[in-house]
Amino acid sequence: MTTHSGLPVAGYQPQSEGAVARVNACKRVEEAVLRVLDELAEREDVDKRWLALGRSSIEQGFMAVNRSIFRPARVAID
Repeated sequence: MTTHSGLPVAGYQPQSEGAVARVNACKRVEEAVLRVLDELAEREDVDKRWLALGRSSIEQGFMAVNRSIFRPARVAID
């Protein structure tokens, strides 16, 4: 199994090929959903405030799912 080095950010650890594949699959689904929302944003009959709230919630949800896979750790501070 290949292990990918972690991001150069404190708390992120090396990731397995499987974890990277799972996050990439989630990112593809997220992009498909965001493209639908982009199309809705072009419509005059869509409430932009609610659309923005929904988009933020979806983005936050995908971020939480991806964090559940990559499991970044807390970092020590001085």
